[in-house]
Amino acid sequence: MSAIYIHIPFCKTRCTYCDFHSGTNFSLKKEYIEALKKEISLRKNYLKNQCIKTIYFGGGTPSLLEFEDLKSIFEALNQNFDLKNCEEITLECNPDDLSEHYIQQLKNLPINRLSIGIQSFNNNELKFINRRHSAKQAEEAVKCCQQNGFSNISIDLIFGLPFQTPESFEYNLDKALELNIQHISVYGLTFENGTKIELQRQRKLFNEIDEETSILMYQTAIKKLTYNGFEHYEISNFAKPGRRSKHNSSYWNGTHYLGLGSGAHSFNGTSRQWNVCNTKHYISLCNYFEIEHLSQEDIYNELVITNLRKKEGISLDLISKKFGDNIYNHCKKTAQYFLENQLLEEKNNHLKLTQKGILLSDSIIQDLMI
Repeated sequence: MSAIYIHIPFCKTRCTYCDFHSGTNFSLKKEYIEALKKEISLRKNYLKNQCIKTIYFGGGTPSLLEFEDLKSIFEALNQNFDLKNCEEITLECNPDDLSEHYIQQLKNLPINRLSIGIQSFNNNELKFINRRHSAKQAEEAVKCCQQNGFSNISIDLIFGLPFQTPESFEYNLDKALELNIQHISVYGLTFENGTKIELQRQRKLFNEIDEETSILMYQTAIKKLTYNGFEHYEISNFAKPGRRSKHNSSYWNGTHYLGLGSGAHSFNGTSRQWNVCNTKHYISLCNYFEIEHLSQEDIYNELVITNLRKKEGISLDLISKKFGDNIYNHCKKTAQYFLENQLLEEKNNHLKLTQKGILLSDSIIQDLMI
């Protein structure tokens, strides 16, 4: 079973923290969709006729595509891939795109999961990061999706924003819980090079939240969401029982996937490919991509990066079987310090982050890598 990711690089406005490949020039939309459908046909053999388990429309803002746009993409997918066993098809959405008419149109497509980029239920926080919806629109969008038959909904929340307090973030969590949704992704703010918020930080236009306060917000999310029946199954992700993101889990589990669209990445177990990260160039070149053939060390490093983020952790049996004694011994040796300091634990021959270790996950992962 394999996965397909489809990148839609269009936004009405840019969020201040975003460094994803996207732009606000809609004049290229029609040409882009035609190039995307062409790529679907050209890349149909990449997954070697494996059944597609999940499809994910990300961006950018996929909910800016009209019904006919999405319909034509699905027609191309069905012509070139085996989708009869596809279990999960997710569309990323912005709340202000989700009119009742548009939601009803989406129900006429194979989409069965929505990921709504809410980020906050506080209007001042939304304004600061240049989100184009209000808190009221966010709440109404979720309810409208539920009323029109969508029962698998995920939302994103962000913590660590300047001016955000532990109390205001806890309010966001409470509002999310009130909406009776199935999945919540909680992300800490990062200051990426070239983003507007990073330039603002350099100009000292605000004071950053201290690390202690940011950690408190994250710990509050873990405590409140798990208390309310959510499984903390990945560092940033929480799901009601049986409602993990199957698509994102495929990345963490090493499933092969095809990335379609400008800037999209693909992985087939032995190599990684990525499309040109420029919408105009993608349209003109279409099937141009760069490729990196992965060594055993590369594949091991990717396994560490992805698997240690999961609740289940890293299977030591898998490492031994897949990579042999040298890499297995490296993993066991480097893990020892973290085991002794209760940052990692070993259960059922799996290495897992402890609650204490989650807060230092980046450095632990870095040390375990080759």
